[in-house]
Amino acid sequence: MSNAVFAVVLFSALLHAGWNALIKERGDRFFSISTLGVAQGLIALATLPFLPAPTGASWAWIAASAMLHTGYKLFLIRAYSAGDLGQVYPLARGAAPLLSSLVALILLHERLGPYLWAGVLTVCAGIALMALRGGNGAAGSLDRKAVLWALATSVFISGYTIVDATGARGAVSPSSYIAWLFVFDGFAIAAVYALVRRKGFRVMAAELPFGFLAALMSLGAYWLVIWAMTKAPIGAVAALRETSILFALAISVIFLRERASLWRIAAAAIILAGVVLMRIA
Repeated sequence: MSNAVFAVVLFSALLHAGWNALIKERGDRFFSISTLGVAQGLIALATLPFLPAPTGASWAWIAASAMLHTGYKLFLIRAYSAGDLGQVYPLARGAAPLLSSLVALILLHERLGPYLWAGVLTVCAGIALMALRGGNGAAGSLDRKAVLWALATSVFISGYTIVDATGARGAVSPSSYIAWLFVFDGFAIAAVYALVRRKGFRVMAAELPFGFLAALMSLGAYWLVIWAMTKAPIGAVAALRETSILFALAISVIFLRERASLWRIAAAAIILAGVVLMRIA
């Protein structure tokens, strides 16, 4: 992994932590994530006249990814309703790089070197430790349903990671691929929101300034990471991308005035060690 790709993925992780911090401050996460998805779709729609149209083969990847992204959002909301945000989110994100690495190895024959594998496994272990022992409540207090919903969410994350990396690599333009993906995803999440809360779009319109801010950060983060996956192994990029957990910890301590337990600090150190291993590779 080159220095440029390494730096781009870390910046993507920072943006991802930033928009998740914005979401965390909103009480109604279904509403917030739906607003984010609609705003993403509107921004992406505005970019389409300036981008080349996808080729025929790309449409299937885009449609599959849009369904996976929508499923990810819905499962993440269910996971948040069953458990603490600070534990559910790392657990959902932490399992995904390992799943992505295994799927990329089996289906795409994309092999990682020993240092990259060690880095991926170390990052995943650190994130799992933060999820299971790093909450502000009692250790081991994570609800079983929350664990299941979070792990199911990680399956969607690894699914869209593989689909998007493969689709973007074969696309005429990765930017066009991502723009159309978020247009489809925006329409899908808007349809789900309309079914659940038929009279809620007036409230959503009032919240769109927040939605656009979070959407710009989210779109930027995802565009950067997909670009990186066209230049470096999927598993390594996916694992490095989850260093957003470290940035989220820093944001929670510095800006949200949350307490960092010894377990969270230890987990952060393990994640950082994994990053160092991947950089050595």
